[in-house]
Amino acid sequence: MKISHIEHIGIAVENLEEAIAYYQDVLGLNCYAIEEVADQKVKTAFFQVGDTKIELLESTDPEGPIGKFIEKKGPGVHHLAFAVDNVNEALKAVESKGVRLIDQQKRKGAEGLNIGFLHPKSTLGVLTEFCGKE
Repeated sequence: MKISHIEHIGIAVENLEEAIAYYQDVLGLNCYAIEEVADQKVKTAFFQVGDTKIELLESTDPEGPIGKFIEKKGPGVHHLAFAVDNVNEALKAVESKGVRLIDQQKRKGAEGLNIGFLHPKSTLGVLTEFCGKE
């Protein structure tokens, strides 16, 4: 497994329109894509900052993962995503080292990428995601 860079930082927000306005009007970033990922019960907005993206996440269902996160912890940093060559291989590699997985196999995420999450109880409290084209 080789991590090439931080793919994105996921930030849970209560209101996507307000959050987009902050990142654009205050920070001067450009929102280049808005996408709903129905099976994850989330609407996303993306900003490119160098080689890394900021992904804003608004829940479309209070029972979805982002809705539950905001209810429990409030808005803020939700996860850290690393770019890998092959998501399934990366998941297997860390599992072999004792890391608990949320996803046993890759699944489709935003921007057409394959994704897989590691459980924060095994990653020092940081919800960690692997992203890749394979």
